[in-house]
Amino acid sequence: MRQHKLIPFALSALALAVLPLLLQGVGEAWVRILDTALLYILLALGLNIVVGFAGLLDLGYIAFYAVGAYLFALLASPHLTDTIPALAALFPGGLHLPIWLALPLGAGVAAMFGVLLGAPTLRLRGDYLAIVTLGFGEIIRVFMNNLDAPINITNGPKGINSIDTFHVGGVNLGEPWHVGGLTLPPVTLHYYLFLAVVVVAVVVCMRLHDSRVGRAWMAIREDEIAAKAMGLNTRNLKLLAFGLGASFGGAAGVLFASFQGFVSPESFSLQESVLVVAMVVLGGLGHIPGVILGAFLLAALPEVLRHVAGPLQTMTGGRLDAAILRQLLVALAMIGIMLLRPRGLWPSPRHEDRLMPDQTEGGRA
Repeated sequence: MRQHKLIPFALSALALAVLPLLLQGVGEAWVRILDTALLYILLALGLNIVVGFAGLLDLGYIAFYAVGAYLFALLASPHLTDTIPALAALFPGGLHLPIWLALPLGAGVAAMFGVLLGAPTLRLRGDYLAIVTLGFGEIIRVFMNNLDAPINITNGPKGINSIDTFHVGGVNLGEPWHVGGLTLPPVTLHYYLFLAVVVVAVVVCMRLHDSRVGRAWMAIREDEIAAKAMGLNTRNLKLLAFGLGASFGGAAGVLFASFQGFVSPESFSLQESVLVVAMVVLGGLGHIPGVILGAFLLAALPEVLRHVAGPLQTMTGGRLDAAILRQLLVALAMIGIMLLRPRGLWPSPRHEDRLMPDQTEGGRA
């Protein structure tokens, strides 16, 4: 029985390993779409802890993504050493943060910001919580946009470039890697790194979902007053949800900064926060496979619709912009799905659905 369960996992792992090798023959742009989708999956998994597990609506989640990205950009680029002479004297070879230190540091700093966000919002619920978290996300973006004076820390709207690429086991992910007669371009190398991080994140989320902490979060999501009456420390549990969810965003930001080699405030707008929330809601709140599906669809669908929007723009004589048409098609698709599947494309099974027919009949009797 256990071998039958391992067969689907083995086939899925093989398919995920071979997929970029097949797509890079068609074009590296398709592999880059997969890379972007994996980053959004990591973001959606983190937000699902806050929104799906604990029921705390967070519209400023992209702020933690920005914190991780800018942290790595500052510690793995010549920007700070060029700006601050004292740092240049301390680090004559420049700042080059390795991957084994960058990921936990980015996750830890983002988790700290998540706790700082959660602490003053413990008494807020629903729309009020959403408004405060939205404001927090915009504050972080505005700070990144204006921290270029009197000391140039973030370089303002110009952003930070020349960010180091990761080195894993002596392999530079920014350069093609030749293995036998096969050449793996940087986008494919980043794919395998992102996939490994996402697999770890999925395992962590599954363990959290089945743990006592996960069940406590779900009790708070369903009825916070009843959960508090049962003796749950709702304050600490909420802070834990904010911190753990933010750590996923910080790790994703570190990966994004290394992958792009450039960060700027434009990458962390309110639209990105809304997009990640839409991924969680579209897939199914609190259901890990559904969240992964929703993130993949919303990350890859706009690029696929690029080929559909082009002919539609030609039919209208070029009067409509292709980008606007893509947004319209995505919006129509989401409206249709919400009407047909209001609980998401792959919602979590309800308690009554898990019961066996004989158990249901016995309970009714």
